Amino acid sequence: MSGHAGARVPRHIAIVMDGNGRWAKARHRPRSFGHNAGRKAVREVVEGCLREGVEALTLFAFSSENWQRPEDEVGALMELFVRALDKEVDELHAQGVRLRFIGHLDAFAAPLRERMQAAMARTADAHRLQLNVAVSYGGRWDIAQAARRAAQAVADGALRPEQVDEATLGRYLCLADQPPLDLFIRTGGECRISNFLLWQAAYAELYFTDTLWPDFDQACLRRAIEDYARRERRFGRTGEQVKQA
Repeated sequence: MSGHAGARVPRHIAIVMDGNGRWAKARHRPRSFGHNAGRKAVREVVEGCLREGVEALTLFAFSSENWQRPEDEVGALMELFVRALDKEVDELHAQGVRLRFIGHLDAFAAPLRERMQAAMARTADAHRLQLNVAVSYGGRWDIAQAARRAAQAVADGALRPEQVDEATLGRYLCLADQPPLDLFIRTGGECRISNFLLWQAAYAELYFTDTLWPDFDQACLRRAIEDYARRERRFGRTGEQVKQA
């Protein structure tokens, strides 16, 4: 359970893992060195979420815009991704972590897609923590594919146009079966969402830190959760209404 007795722990945390390149540059190393160092931070955060009793963790690993990066960096990221999958999946399963990849998976080569599917199948029976890894993902893409699926349901006669409301469209989004997003963290000092979980982040608490991703550890995660616990989440109500509730 939570490391904070009586404190409010977010059920679902999302993280934009930013700063790998700058971390590597400060050490006069290639950007791929920073991406590799970021794996340790992923392990730290997964272990921290397990310790705190967080139900779901969604990590922004590779955005749909990242395909525009230099070809050698994209290639290094893909290679790192494959190696990490092969090395980490058994450990994740042993820890009770269920792994899911979300995003436009068809953008990846078939061998990598097969590895992703195998990793998801390997961990399908785990229940302690849902780990969602967003790859070739964009928030606008997510909303567009949900709208397309809803439109197809209308075309098939399974849905009437007037039935397409927020709740209906939300069922077609990635993470529809997950707890609502509570805490959105971005490392690396940038204060923007960068097209990540646009729909899901509508009422999430935003937390920005200057810490570069490879340096983000369980103590950093704890500070973010403690900051979250101090906030009053009103969802459009007044503070007085929240206190009464």
